[in-house]
Amino acid sequence: MADELGHRRTRHAVVIGGSLAGLLAARVLSEHAERVTVVERDRYPDGPDARAGVPQDRHLHVLIEGGQRALDELLPGFTDELRGLGAPKVGVPRDMVQWQNGQWYVRSEATAHYYTGPRPQLEWLVRQRVLADPRIGLVEGTETVGLLGDSARVRGVLLRERGTGARREPRPLEADLVVDASGRSTRAPDWLRAIGAEAPPEETLDTGLAYGTRIYRGPADDPSTDALGYYVAPNPAQVYGAVVLPVGDGRHLVTLSGLRGDEPPTDEGLFEEYARKLPHPVVSDWIAKAEPLSPVYGFRQTSNIRRRYDLPGRRPAGFLATGDALCAFNPIYGQGMAVAALAAVALRKALAGTRRTPTTRRVQRALLDASKQAWDISAGADKTMPGARGDAVRSGAADKVTGWYLRRVMDRAAGNPVVGTPFRAALTLAAPLTVLFAPAVAREVLFGPVPETPAEPPLRRGEPGTA
Repeated sequence: MADELGHRRTRHAVVIGGSLAGLLAARVLSEHAERVTVVERDRYPDGPDARAGVPQDRHLHVLIEGGQRALDELLPGFTDELRGLGAPKVGVPRDMVQWQNGQWYVRSEATAHYYTGPRPQLEWLVRQRVLADPRIGLVEGTETVGLLGDSARVRGVLLRERGTGARREPRPLEADLVVDASGRSTRAPDWLRAIGAEAPPEETLDTGLAYGTRIYRGPADDPSTDALGYYVAPNPAQVYGAVVLPVGDGRHLVTLSGLRGDEPPTDEGLFEEYARKLPHPVVSDWIAKAEPLSPVYGFRQTSNIRRRYDLPGRRPAGFLATGDALCAFNPIYGQGMAVAALAAVALRKALAGTRRTPTTRRVQRALLDASKQAWDISAGADKTMPGARGDAVRSGAADKVTGWYLRRVMDRAAGNPVVGTPFRAALTLAAPLTVLFAPAVAREVLFGPVPETPAEPPLRRGEPGTA
């Protein structure tokens, strides 16, 4: 790394936060630094278990195809190992009963696949692979409480053992590069102001969406369906959502969602009653046949937040942000893990570039660019929801034209594979959004009819309206 990120080979890099984004950033930095230290406020569990520092890890996570490709690039053979641990692989639209935009999707052959195992399982596998590198060290049970340096350059971090509070003075840990991967609740803006720098401008968009999740054992040998899961997508006219997906060992996560003022309850009986608010009883019927295995876990932090470190300002060299500390999405779209991996790939490419010096601003811009498509999808959908708040809600003339076109895409994606295949590729970050404007797709979107789709949930493939 040269120029602003070090005139010679970086000796020491520090990564704040040891979740997925931080671990993958450390993996890439180990290719350029003599040593990398990951600072994690939690103490990791011994196995693939939940931990307090990932408040959402009891909820559903899917590893979409863009993330699968990125993880296999960063950690070769990763998805094979994940599959070997028992993570279910779900093909869409084949394996899902899906209701979106007022239509049941035709269960045609799968053109995209998700891994739907528990988040702690995936993170544990990443952790095992990354921390096996002798160049990467770990400091656990320790909080970052500030930065070393000034408005021109960050030179390390201030650390305090977790739980000691103000009783103990923070200790310095010097570094040539600091990467903030501490999540959506990052305190980096305060740390930057404390050394005389400027915090980044923030863009926010909050629908007030909240969700609750409960683990169930699915009904065994249910002859009524061959589907692996169910998905009811909310939209401005129908604001309730539900996802039922397998996580392994016969267990399923059931997530119900609603908006501000009508959030899913965490009371177990009321949770099941809430499922009846969905536009069809298919999920409620599934729950009635399943065995509950856990309490209901609620989650409310679903706003979209983007911190614009790429914009001009008095910000120091030697400091980068990635993961949710840079760009956090409404988790209902299932993009977070994929974007963490895609950002690490972008970091690798930016640091290895030979044509342009990898300055702090250029690398930070590459990290933000890696999240742009996910932001456009998440914020673009959320700004149409009733009650959406924040400065990113505003829409211009171009947004209205794009929105009109995308509504026509969704009308046809449910039953037309010429439209549905690229639609899924874009949503899973496996292809750019421009695939939706390819000539063959545009012809169907602009001139093709809305296809016939199933009138009722296609519980089995081969039923009328299914493939």
